[in-house]
Amino acid sequence: MRNISDVIENHLKLILEQSKSGFIVIQRSELADKFQCVPSQINYVINTRFTVEKGYVVESKRGGGGFIRIQKVQLIKNQEFMQMVLDMIEDEIPQATSEDIIDRLLEVGIVTEREARIMKSVIHRNILSFQIQIRDQLRSKLLKAMIISLMYK
Repeated sequence: MRNISDVIENHLKLILEQSKSGFIVIQRSELADKFQCVPSQINYVINTRFTVEKGYVVESKRGGGGFIRIQKVQLIKNQEFMQMVLDMIEDEIPQATSEDIIDRLLEVGIVTEREARIMKSVIHRNILSFQIQIRDQLRSKLLKAMIISLMYK
């Protein structure tokens, strides 16, 4: 059985796909009522499932008239997208964020499923068995190197 986070994520992705404007505007409290959960559950889903690394831009306004606006990022060109991804990777990057970036590369067709699996295996914490800070720094360098190698033929 799927958990409530998966159900909320799939619901939001479905209405986003059906949106003619390319974005959706939702109210946290209405969505929480619909799924009979607390508003913080909606925050969790949006903060973990609708990130820049996964190809989304989220704008949020809290308060009485608050809203959440979710937009799927449209790619202009692969080179520009790859440069944007490179610029987004900081000197240290956790495994989950790295995997989100690789999943996005797969989703937009820049890498194959096999290439994505290889990339994920290279940056996995079991392979990079160092102290966390060193591991995250090395992961960042490896991910950047892999992306740069994909940018040029």
